[in-house]
Amino acid sequence: MQKTIALVAHDHRKPDLVKWSLAHKAKLSKHKLVATGTTGGILQKALNLDVHCFNSGPLGGDQQIGALIAEQKLDCLVFFWDPLNPAPHDPDVKALLRMCSVWNIPVACNMATADMIVTSPLFVDDTYLREIPNF
Repeated sequence: MQKTIALVAHDHRKPDLVKWSLAHKAKLSKHKLVATGTTGGILQKALNLDVHCFNSGPLGGDQQIGALIAEQKLDCLVFFWDPLNPAPHDPDVKALLRMCSVWNIPVACNMATADMIVTSPLFVDDTYLREIPNF
């Protein structure tokens, strides 16, 4: 089953996300990839895969990905955020992470967690159904 995976990274973490994505290119290539603008452009070049690019994070890209979550159209978020350099759009970042918690979306904020998610047997198990909260 094809999943929709969002890939996002703050400026200082973009090289880490590219490195991680290249290491998992074979797995990522089987899924629909979406990203915030700048990150998506960098990943398209590095991976030579189709990545749907939303606006850059500060221009609403985080909120566009949040909308996918609210519409139950996102399966996983890989967001390498930089906790040591607060961004001007920090409230949007917090809102996006909050949406993942509310809607029970797997989210990875670093390479180790992202590795664990994409290598989990549940990641490729077509019978696994994430519990969706009933509000």
